[in-house]
Amino acid sequence: MYYALITGASKGIGKSIAIELAKRKIPVLLLARSGVLLEQLAAEIRDQYGVKADYLVMDLSEPDTDEKILKWCQANQYTVNILVNNAGYGLTGPFYEYSKKDNASLLQVNIISLVQLCQAFLPMLKTCEKAYILNIASSSAYQSVPMLNLYSSSKSFVLHFTRSLSHELKGSSVSVTAVSPGPTDTDFPNRANMNEKTKKTASKFHASPQSVAAIAVNAMFAGKREVITGFINKFQAFMVWLLPKTFVERIAAGIYK
Repeated sequence: MYYALITGASKGIGKSIAIELAKRKIPVLLLARSGVLLEQLAAEIRDQYGVKADYLVMDLSEPDTDEKILKWCQANQYTVNILVNNAGYGLTGPFYEYSKKDNASLLQVNIISLVQLCQAFLPMLKTCEKAYILNIASSSAYQSVPMLNLYSSSKSFVLHFTRSLSHELKGSSVSVTAVSPGPTDTDFPNRANMNEKTKKTASKFHASPQSVAAIAVNAMFAGKREVITGFINKFQAFMVWLLPKTFVERIAAGIYK
């Protein structure tokens, strides 16, 4: 039996991806910091969709979590053929106003844990007849975003890492996909400490996490390397490429101030 492993699965896009996979009768392994939310989601998936669901409480801001997760899977004889790196968050405001620990934790979750999980699980994924890695990037990956500096930079890394990894694994059994959502109706603005003006602006363009999850899972199974969700986000990425970078950065800084 093969399983899908999803990080950041307790709510938002991660939760919706877990449900989307469960609808397709794929057993799921759920990871996040909240044991209560994970337990509720696992029970909901088992009851409503009739597939196996287990969970592991894990804080990806801590070091060496990839080893702990892999050992948990091996101890329970869970063979993973779908790895979904969804966990991530942002911090709004000048990066130097946050502590060194705050910034390091963000980079640990958004970049280092993602890379380490890919490396830890690739040997297992390669043993499967068909396997998938789905990395959740962001529409902000296509530009620098002052006042959301480390988040946009980290998601740019995720995007380019995913594209490079996809190329390196071409011809293997492992397909690698980056999905870049725009503003989505999740708890991201609160976690990122956004002000009310920024939250209100972003809410005008919100997609539902369910719609983003459906696009992401479809893109993954289609073997696409890179997908931006929604016409507005695709148009934004095109305009960022077209317009002078300083102009785009000035607009972005005004949104997140």
